[in-house]
Amino acid sequence: MEATIVPDDIKHYPVLLKEIISVITPQHGGTFIDCTFGQGGYTKEILKYKNTKVLGLDRDLESKKKAKEIEKKFPERFQFKNLRFSKLNNLKLKNENIKGIVFDLGYSFVQIKDPNKGLSFNSKGELNMMMGFNEFSADQVINKLEKHELEKILNYFGDESDAKIISKNIIKFRETKKINTQDLVSIIERSKRKKNFKVHIATKTFQALRIFVNKEISELIYGLINSAKILKKNGILAVVTFHSLEDKIVKYFFKNLSENKSVSRYEPKIEQKPLSFLMPQKKPITPSDLEIKENQPSRSAKLRYVIKNNDSYDIETDIEEKFSNYLEIEKIGLKLW
Repeated sequence: MEATIVPDDIKHYPVLLKEIISVITPQHGGTFIDCTFGQGGYTKEILKYKNTKVLGLDRDLESKKKAKEIEKKFPERFQFKNLRFSKLNNLKLKNENIKGIVFDLGYSFVQIKDPNKGLSFNSKGELNMMMGFNEFSADQVINKLEKHELEKILNYFGDESDAKIISKNIIKFRETKKINTQDLVSIIERSKRKKNFKVHIATKTFQALRIFVNKEISELIYGLINSAKILKKNGILAVVTFHSLEDKIVKYFFKNLSENKSVSRYEPKIEQKPLSFLMPQKKPITPSDLEIKENQPSRSAKLRYVIKNNDSYDIETDIEEKFSNYLEIEKIGLKLW
């Protein structure tokens, strides 16, 4: 995932902020859930409007520091939970009238630059990449998994075309030395066949490791499912993605809930069930030229949203089946527990 950052400044810029506010309309009041609280960008903007309340969630315990500042200012209107958003259903919100749920799936500048997290290929020392509530680290992945397992992770989660040779060279290197961050970057540099990239040569491998270590695919899938369940009629689910795999999942889920399946004209007509959600626009909302100029990493951001049509808690979706191959790859991590 790309970070929601400005490279030369520690200031955090929440991506597509104006567009998010336009979609969820907090000016009319209501209770909102910020599923990726981070530095509190969306939360603070929502709380500017009277008669609003926000429940902020984040798996990263470091976010609690920023949350405490907001809790002091809005003790009756803001609450923070150190929780993975896939566990949203544990909060017993079935009977709450939630007006909007928002996700920003990017990493903040603070997280990227935190040497203890080791998310960046510019980090030094031991590989980590754990964002909270993890069973294993990137260090264990790189130094313990088999070649074919590493190849799958890099290929599916990073779309790394040189996954095979990188995995082979990882296995060879670790025969003599435990691999740290600098070693991994060096291995990737030696393995890549084409080196005229606009982005850093290690980007795809590090993306794949972050996704795998933090189980980002299952997190997103179950976060979406549980969000869709707890929303009431006219509730809005809005998600900002940063890479193609995230966007693919969100796009499919939204389409799955807002469109009837196409049926061949040669098959008998069957009565279609009422749709759970409405998707006002099929094309994603993207940052303006001005926002990209001010915050270059926002260039890959895409905002998609849907509006719930009913009060039903139950939803029908085949998203788990659709992305079962990715969920199976996540299970490779079970041997590292």
